[in-house]
Amino acid sequence: MGDSKEAGAESPPTGAAARGGLSLLSQGESEEPSAQGSALFLGGNEVKSRAVVKYSSAPPRTAFARLEEKTDLKLPPANWLRESAKLGPAGTTILGNSKKSKPFSSFGMAYDFIDSVGNDVDVVSDSENIKKLLKIPYSKSHVSMAVHRIGRTLLLDELDIQELFMRSSQTGDWTWLKEFYQRLIDQKWQRKKKSKEHWYQKAILSKFLYYSINGDGAAQPVPSAAEQQESSSSDQTNDSDGASWPAPFEMPSSVSEDPSASSQGLKNDFVRNILWTFEDIHMLVGSNMPIFGGGRYPAVSLRLRDNNKPINVLTGIDYWLDNLICNVPELVMCFHVNGIVQKYEMIKTEEIPNLENSNFSTKVIKDIAQNILSFLKSNCTKEGHTYWLFKASGSDIVKLYDLTTLCEETEDKYQNPFTMPVAILLYKVACNMMMKKNQNKKHYGTIRTLLLNCVKLLDKSRHPQIIASANYMLSELFQLDEPKKEESSESPLNENSDESYSEEEEEMPDSDENGSYSTSSDPSDDNKAVAIIKSVGELSVPEKYKSIHQIRPSCTFPVCHDTEERCRLVLSYVLEGLKSVDSSIKKESDLPAADPNTPIPLKYEDESTRGGPEGLEKQMALFLDKMGSLQKGNYSSQSGMIPGSWQHKMKLQLILKSSKAYYVLSDAAMSLQKYGRALRYIKLALQSHDTYCCLCTNMLSEVLLFLSQYLTLCGDIQLMLAQNANNRAAHLEEFNYQTKEDQEILHSLHRESSCQGFAWATDLSTDLESQLSVSCKCYEAANEILQFSDLKSQNPEHYVQVLKRMGNVRNEIGVFYMNQAAALQSERVVSKSVSTAEQQLWKKSFSCFEKGIHNFESIDDATNAALLLCNTGRLMRICAQAHCGAGDEFKREFSPEEGLYYNKAVDYYLKALRSLGTRDIHPAVWDSVNWELSTTYFTMATLQQDYAPLSRKAQEQIEKEVSEAMMKSLKYCDVDSASARQPLCQYRAATIHHRLASMYHSCLRNQVGDEHLRKQHRVLADLHYSKAVKLFQLLKDAPCELLRVQLERVAFAEFQMTSQNSNVGKLKTLSGALDIMVRTKHAFQLIRKELVEEFDQPKSDESTPAADSSPSLNREEVIKLLSIFESRLSFLLLQSIKLLSSTKKKTSSNTEEDVVLKTNKQIYSQLLRATANKNATLLERIDVLIHLLDQLARGGGVQ
Repeated sequence: MGDSKEAGAESPPTGAAARGGLSLLSQGESEEPSAQGSALFLGGNEVKSRAVVKYSSAPPRTAFARLEEKTDLKLPPANWLRESAKLGPAGTTILGNSKKSKPFSSFGMAYDFIDSVGNDVDVVSDSENIKKLLKIPYSKSHVSMAVHRIGRTLLLDELDIQELFMRSSQTGDWTWLKEFYQRLIDQKWQRKKKSKEHWYQKAILSKFLYYSINGDGAAQPVPSAAEQQESSSSDQTNDSDGASWPAPFEMPSSVSEDPSASSQGLKNDFVRNILWTFEDIHMLVGSNMPIFGGGRYPAVSLRLRDNNKPINVLTGIDYWLDNLICNVPELVMCFHVNGIVQKYEMIKTEEIPNLENSNFSTKVIKDIAQNILSFLKSNCTKEGHTYWLFKASGSDIVKLYDLTTLCEETEDKYQNPFTMPVAILLYKVACNMMMKKNQNKKHYGTIRTLLLNCVKLLDKSRHPQIIASANYMLSELFQLDEPKKEESSESPLNENSDESYSEEEEEMPDSDENGSYSTSSDPSDDNKAVAIIKSVGELSVPEKYKSIHQIRPSCTFPVCHDTEERCRLVLSYVLEGLKSVDSSIKKESDLPAADPNTPIPLKYEDESTRGGPEGLEKQMALFLDKMGSLQKGNYSSQSGMIPGSWQHKMKLQLILKSSKAYYVLSDAAMSLQKYGRALRYIKLALQSHDTYCCLCTNMLSEVLLFLSQYLTLCGDIQLMLAQNANNRAAHLEEFNYQTKEDQEILHSLHRESSCQGFAWATDLSTDLESQLSVSCKCYEAANEILQFSDLKSQNPEHYVQVLKRMGNVRNEIGVFYMNQAAALQSERVVSKSVSTAEQQLWKKSFSCFEKGIHNFESIDDATNAALLLCNTGRLMRICAQAHCGAGDEFKREFSPEEGLYYNKAVDYYLKALRSLGTRDIHPAVWDSVNWELSTTYFTMATLQQDYAPLSRKAQEQIEKEVSEAMMKSLKYCDVDSASARQPLCQYRAATIHHRLASMYHSCLRNQVGDEHLRKQHRVLADLHYSKAVKLFQLLKDAPCELLRVQLERVAFAEFQMTSQNSNVGKLKTLSGALDIMVRTKHAFQLIRKELVEEFDQPKSDESTPAADSSPSLNREEVIKLLSIFESRLSFLLLQSIKLLSSTKKKTSSNTEEDVVLKTNKQIYSQLLRATANKNATLLERIDVLIHLLDQLARGGGVQ
């Protein structure tokens, strides 16, 4: 078989003509309808082929000029070597006066069709390279290609060893490869010169093509106006798609405007780019083959053949593949002898494989294609590495080398000229995937791997912009503001998968199931090769090479087990990005030169900058001034960055990302109750934001919202620190700890600003008042920021949260001052006046409550407003209590100041109830306010009753006011609703009835005259006593109170008896009094039960106090009440016996009265004996009384 490089066998691959405006065609579009793609059925062996033209700079097709017989092709035509729109760049490249296939031709295509790379397309290459690969089993010529992998796509480029080695002698670029080649492959390497025959054939072909053009049109191939318009609109569309992403995602100027890019061949110089699907292989192919059409032949390829040389298999495969790739149905061959035209012949594309002397199986070509692709995909596993596919001339062995690994063994690992184009392509593919609006997160693993490999390839000092941008994109992959959802569903195998999938695959053996290719251990073979095809004949065997390392369309994304891990990853990428930016703007020193006019700040602080409300006020004023200036767009960078430069844009984005990450970390620490750590993180977030403010020329409302959120969280943290003062040492330790990463990020921030803008908000104070004040100021600042622009209406939820928190912290501060005032009051020795310090605290507390109420009312939060009104009421009560200490204790009276403050308290409680409206709004708060209101009325009434202001008011008026206040207290005291407070309410109500009854009883004793009033008081006293008894009987822990009320009732009966004259009336009253006595049995039973429990308690557990469930019994009071009870019972029984005896003498005998008299005498006798026994214990005395009361009840102690 002859060499494939015969006349017409190859179309020159590149062009020197300037490329016109890029005219992209969407899938399915093409130059003409015939290019839509087709399936060709060839010789019974079905081979599926479909070609879609994605781009074409070729002019509209015209028919070729059929040359007359005997035309001498050795003579140049008139239009020879002129620029021709019909031939495109083929005319100038036909003689080879332009460079050969450039080593980066596939990259130019990949840049233009970035959507296809890494995902849909298997191979991107020049059509010449594809043909060369598919002819390997048929050809003895050498093959040398560079292979790169991007995702699932392989980029193939010719690696012209001769050309490279010639250049290496001038530039020194490929010295290491030249040495390697000479050492292992061809020790006597020397440049081979092309024969005269080769140049002769090139010249004849060139003249033939120029002759074949109709006319001598020498027009420059300029795109039409329509094409230009389409191109510009397409560019605009792309721009608008990317507009939603920040500036760093734009192609860095150092990449797109690199002057060396064109010299490296990074332009897409092909006349047409075709998406060719051959069987199941998808290829993006570049072709420069001239296509003619018009008339009877809509699309034909034109070839010149020497009539003396028959077509061989290589030429046939060449023609067939060219027509398949370009979707040309027919081939026209012009035969010549020594340059003299003989004849033309037309052959259909599907007939080419069956030509005489050029017979080949299309099925075999298909198998070769599949085997080569599988071989390359299985072995070119490392993304970003340059692989070299090499077959020596005349050899049957194909070897694959990893040039990147070989290059890394040299002194300068960046000597590989492919490094930069590969890195840029990885970056572009990642950018493209990031900018797709409907991007699914399943691709995040792929994007991450692309970017990591891109960063790995680049020299940090030479390409800071791409590295900074790549690191920023890596940080963007991790969503900071979303809940952890999919992590639990990830496969456990992917845990801690921080490596890209290329490294994982590297560990697997590089062999197929037959072991046909592997790294050979035979010393005669090259042990530097990644893989070897031992014989090219194997490529023709169907499915000989099955790819067991399928390049996965997506890679594993690292599983972050918690928020902190995710944020730490983000910050690690941010730090790398910041380092890249900072390294590109370094001057003589890391820090900027000192300005002689600016004083150097020393390490001491003015009193005004420290804690305390006054210092905070000043700092807040400075902060708000600064925020106002930001609206005007002031810019102040210490490092000297130019606004609008890539460094400026990138650093802004990175700093903003770091502030978000620290905010999320702070929020997470807050939820874990690690408040010291939370404050450290929010401090870093605010320092980042402060630097952002210094650099930003136009503050976005979104960024202002972030700041408001940061300050809100800072306020929360300061409040929690204030409420958890007992663990202050641990919080302080957490606050002062700092990782190396945080220090380095802070160092980068300090290059731009002092980062002190929010120092007032982030100091860890040990003073409770200071912490509460700082918390309040944080919320106030957050609220002020929302007022700057229309953020309040755009973010109503956040605005409501800020005001709620502000109201809450003002309540906390108000309570703090109120408690301080109460403490001062309790420490104060009884004096005649209230101290100034107390009054100041009242004012501060009242002011905080008032502002807090306003906050809650402005967001219609009735419940919280009611709680603050309730606290204000409590403050008024404390003020009232402070005034009660004035004056002599023995001559004490209820003062007007007390009355004033108690009435104010009542007003605030009533306002709280009005704020709530109904109990349904918030039952617990409603009940609480009612209880406080009841307590206020009760306290006021009790004080007026106990310390009656008789010097100012008449007794009747005081009694009336007490009665009214007590009744109002009863009104707000809910005894019926079952709740935890019900026993308290019942006790309060019982006490109120007892006090009212006592008051009316007292009035009755002291009043003389008005019988109607006396009768009214008697009825009221009796009513309230009976109600008090009923309520006390419901309670299990108030037996003494019940006993006292019953004794007062007996005394009331005795008082009534003194005013009675008839024995019958007296007996009736006595009977009623004895009945009351009998009913006190319940109280004695409760007292006995408690005494027994107290007696048993030390035996069961000496360490446990006696009172476990109920308050311990007041023994002194019980003994006192018991003595009174015994004496009164004794008196009543004696009076009863006397009256009954005297009645018996006067009247005839009454059996019933006799029984009562007898029983009373017995009980009286027993009682006397019991009281005479001075050695009886309390429990024994109570047991006797219970026994006597039982007898009295049975014996009918009443008539």
